[in-house]
Amino acid sequence: MKRILLVFTVMLICFHSFGQKPRARDLGIPFVGNTGIFNAITDVKGVEVGYSTIISGKGENMIGKGPIRTGVTAIFPRGKAKKLSPVYANWYSLNGNGEMTGTTWVTESGFLETPIMITNTNSVGVVRDAVLKWFVNTDWYSGEDWWYTYPVVAETYDGFLNDIYGFHVKEEHVLEAIKNTSSGRIAEGNVGGGTGMMCLGFKGGTGTSSRVFKIKDTTYTVGAIVQSNFGAKRNLSIAGVPVGIELKDTLNYQFNAPPKSRRQEGDGSIIIIIATDVPLLPHQLKRIAQRIPLGVGIVGGRGSNGSGDIFLAFSTANENAFNRDETTTVKSMPNDQLTPVFEATVQAVEEAIINAMVAAETMEGINGNKAFALPHDLLIKTLKKYNRLQE
Repeated sequence: MKRILLVFTVMLICFHSFGQKPRARDLGIPFVGNTGIFNAITDVKGVEVGYSTIISGKGENMIGKGPIRTGVTAIFPRGKAKKLSPVYANWYSLNGNGEMTGTTWVTESGFLETPIMITNTNSVGVVRDAVLKWFVNTDWYSGEDWWYTYPVVAETYDGFLNDIYGFHVKEEHVLEAIKNTSSGRIAEGNVGGGTGMMCLGFKGGTGTSSRVFKIKDTTYTVGAIVQSNFGAKRNLSIAGVPVGIELKDTLNYQFNAPPKSRRQEGDGSIIIIIATDVPLLPHQLKRIAQRIPLGVGIVGGRGSNGSGDIFLAFSTANENAFNRDETTTVKSMPNDQLTPVFEATVQAVEEAIINAMVAAETMEGINGNKAFALPHDLLIKTLKKYNRLQE
């Protein structure tokens, strides 16, 4: 045990020195499956992610002034430079106490035509409007005279820590998230739309993971990104270990005063986006989205009545499928070969949620309310107790 804790301490020093937070695998947490280079949704070629993180103030909640603990996340399936380049997509809701705009047309048309934006519950409208303005200013529809579109904007509630009724997300923050989008390694934890979120009894936020696998002789990738703000501590499970029960009296949320709500333990929300380069049609992507809750359930999600568990999956394959005037030819993976995609989805979702919790730092918000970071040292000790720590 002493050797493990020594290694853990050295790891933390190294990560601090290089400015990179440890991730779940860095702590030795065992997961099934092989990851991409970045172990992120950006391992799917073309996908870009960007954030705007808004943190200011402390103390008593003064509506309109703060404290502020919120932000915006932007996800571009083919990168923002391609402008209009629709991808096949579909979505699924495990429990619909939440919002993801634009999904009616995604289902009807089979295409996702816009970036995906994620923010807090009360900022969906301003984010949607800002994206529309950005489309106009950047000629997203490349000279079309009569274009129409329905931006996809999702949310989770951060009112435990954030002055959510102060409406602090502005157009400038949406534009910042869009401007900051990039491929490669992306930040996790208290960033973007996940800034003020909580998860399974500890601080939550933004997390990501990926899986690389073969179907016959071709290598494919599935990537997940989560905005994780759900679940009761008693249900938290990591690597099959009942961590929430073991740590039930450790670092519980510190609640001093609301904005008023009827929030119950287990309420909250989680938004999950799955990207893949497997050539899938919209009805197949619905099947992918329907597997996402299996990954949520592994770590302790129960689809509580007060939770908005809303998921979307898209495929970057068939780049030329969208055409307003001409017949197109597309490729589709046989249904009988989809099981590896299902498994990769569940695995990536599980790890993305744990990555969000491992990266998240303790945060104090409105009225001194506090959500504590998942304690790495106690987590390692608990996993060791159950013989689940990789040495």
